[in-house]
Amino acid sequence: MSSQVQIATRKGLFQLERNSDSWKIRRHDFPGENVSMVLHDPRDNTTYAALNHGHFGVKLHRSSDAGENWEECAVPVYPEGAKKAPDPFTENAEPKPASLSEIWSLEPGGIDQPNRLWCGTIPGGLFRSDDRGSSWQLVDSLWDLPERLKWFGGGKDDPGIHSICVHPQNSRNIAVAISCGGVWVTEDDGTSWTCKAHGLRAEYMPPDLAHDPNIQDAHRMVQSPAQPDHFWIQHHNGVFKTTDGAQSWQEVTGIQPSVFGFAVAVHPQRPETAWFVPGVKDECRIPVDGRFVIARTTDGGATSEVLSNGLPGEHSYDIVYRHALDIDETGDCLAVGSTTGNFWITEDGGDSWQTVSTSLPPIYCVRFVKS
Repeated sequence: MSSQVQIATRKGLFQLERNSDSWKIRRHDFPGENVSMVLHDPRDNTTYAALNHGHFGVKLHRSSDAGENWEECAVPVYPEGAKKAPDPFTENAEPKPASLSEIWSLEPGGIDQPNRLWCGTIPGGLFRSDDRGSSWQLVDSLWDLPERLKWFGGGKDDPGIHSICVHPQNSRNIAVAISCGGVWVTEDDGTSWTCKAHGLRAEYMPPDLAHDPNIQDAHRMVQSPAQPDHFWIQHHNGVFKTTDGAQSWQEVTGIQPSVFGFAVAVHPQRPETAWFVPGVKDECRIPVDGRFVIARTTDGGATSEVLSNGLPGEHSYDIVYRHALDIDETGDCLAVGSTTGNFWITEDGGDSWQTVSTSLPPIYCVRFVKS
């Protein structure tokens, strides 16, 4: 069971450690800074922290000694002449110059690519580094697709790549999910890409466009480590899964009390078991009936359980962002953090939860330190 968890927040990066039967804050780095993303790379034990300084832009730092020392490394840079996708809802909109506004995802490459990192950004660019973040290269093959010009922002002003899934047995096979741009898969290390969002449904679009795979708003996508052809998506208006490597997606209707949310986690050994954080969607974005709960399915979404032991039973207004739910290697320990700074951990798969903190800054990303 993991004994360390990292929490990226509006006011710095927190590192928690398990001592005996409780979790305590061990470090607080970058106090006061907006840390949008954190990654611990188990291949060499390097930690990466992405900072968004607003007026001063995006920065990326790395540490090889668990945060004792940090060094600034490079950030992705869009090449001169790169243009963002024009707003599809504005008549005669012109594309504007592309520049990095946020690092929205960071993932390590395969074990056969020791220095490889993948980075998803807003406005919709995928970048690759082969030197641990010392330099970055835009994946032109995805950026240059004519379909990209139809992508648009969901909760952000521009489209963004928030989910990057590297096949655990074939590192040349990568799937990315985009808000709003569907799911794209490469089987040749990024040389070519195929849109694989067939079966997803966007109820916010006109009926004739609702099943267009290129405009789907997948809030978060995760891949089963045990059976990599199994993926789960928490979509803007539902939950979806695939068991055939994203060739086709099926809508899941058995998640209670709501199929709206942002976060999803899948059990590392059991692909039919997954967790979600249900909420009320566009109207107000709060927990259903003011009760903060976690939903768990163990049968592929046919049915679900509402997990509430140890969680706020009333007057809760916590929303959980895309990256603020994580699961450790055992599948027993999950951690979740909210927009109001509440942070909970379970060590029995969600049957019971303990409150670790009620006073953290707004939480953007939660990640266990995995070996």
